[in-house]
Amino acid sequence: MDIKTERRDGILTFAIRGRLDGYGAGQLADAVEASLQADDRSVVFDLAGMSYLSSAGIRILIATKKRLKERGGTLALAGIQDYPKSVLDMAGVTPIFSLYPDLEVAVAACRRSKDSLSVINDLVRAPVVRDGVAYTVEPASTRSSSLLVTGDLDKMLHARLTESDIRAIPFSALPYSLGLGALGENVADALPLLGEMITLHGSVVWLPTDGNATPDFFTPVKDAGKPCIYTGYNVTLYGPFHEIITIDAGDEGGIALSDIYRTIFDFARERKRDFSGVVALAMWAVVDGVCSLGVKRSPIAASSPANGLPINAEENAKEWLEENDEPKYRGETMVSFGFGIDYSACSGEHLSALTDRNRPKTQQLQLHNHGVIFRGVPWDASLDLTRQIERIVTGAEFVDMRHLKDNTRIRRAKVGVAYISEIAV
Repeated sequence: MDIKTERRDGILTFAIRGRLDGYGAGQLADAVEASLQADDRSVVFDLAGMSYLSSAGIRILIATKKRLKERGGTLALAGIQDYPKSVLDMAGVTPIFSLYPDLEVAVAACRRSKDSLSVINDLVRAPVVRDGVAYTVEPASTRSSSLLVTGDLDKMLHARLTESDIRAIPFSALPYSLGLGALGENVADALPLLGEMITLHGSVVWLPTDGNATPDFFTPVKDAGKPCIYTGYNVTLYGPFHEIITIDAGDEGGIALSDIYRTIFDFARERKRDFSGVVALAMWAVVDGVCSLGVKRSPIAASSPANGLPINAEENAKEWLEENDEPKYRGETMVSFGFGIDYSACSGEHLSALTDRNRPKTQQLQLHNHGVIFRGVPWDASLDLTRQIERIVTGAEFVDMRHLKDNTRIRRAKVGVAYISEIAV
């Protein structure tokens, strides 16, 4: 059997030629698993070239239909021939499928269904469209939010951390946070493994600097105080999100993380928001490509650069930082947390606790974001952001965790935005 996979007008299609028997059913199941992305709602099976169908093939059709139904979508069968159609009839399952005469009609029907869902959502909350990207903004809270900074950014960047700089923090104290951390029996155990870290509702994901480039994670059922999180630098959000923004950048290309921040800062200026020039974002997204950056070695005093320059200086970057501009995980789910600084709107005390003093003076934005990649999570913009993040981090299939570069691209997202009024150290 031969399977050709492509997208037509944003709808995933599979053209099947030959016999959909026991062996072919396995091939089709693998093809669906490899191609179905988090924001796919509907699929078309083009059966014009399928000559044979058995119960094994029918099981795959039914399993795919059930999977799509959970997403509020559908499976369309196009161009089915007489013999396979008679097999469906004899099995008594023809009525459960949507049958269309050819591929074009099936794609158009799925497209109409997709557009109808968008219209319903648009009627509830009218989106703002900028540069082809739709932003739907919902107010959330009016209470103030702050960032608490633990540790010394300059010491971290110059690899001068010692045991006395490490803080032990209980899981429950870090609802949304990111920084440099590790898990271990004690400080001495954790210190040489300090790496990129993110916490999300009591779950911690971190990238140990042991040379294996493999993230680790832990979700406690309850916080008993031990084990705890050891951190050399951490930024934690305290307070609510002021807005929930749903972003739709379409099916192709997505929008850069930096452009999302620029738009949010533009919204803040237009609404005359009273804040320090800093925003914190928690995001549930479908990515169009993750580009990453991260420390390869724990920035401890015993291994600080001999030239006295920070680890992100050009002379030291290759030795200390792992950088990947090759986009990964297209169509997968990401949960992230981070913050952005707009230097044109900056005010407030302690901004230096977040600021890399070696940044180029012409740099308007400084972003710091970590993201966790998950698989098998359908996209549904109607779901509550906080509850969905909790469900994902405790139950979804974990794939990877990385420090996000600003050119990471987002296809769709639901974003909690906190306008920061205070930075505490």
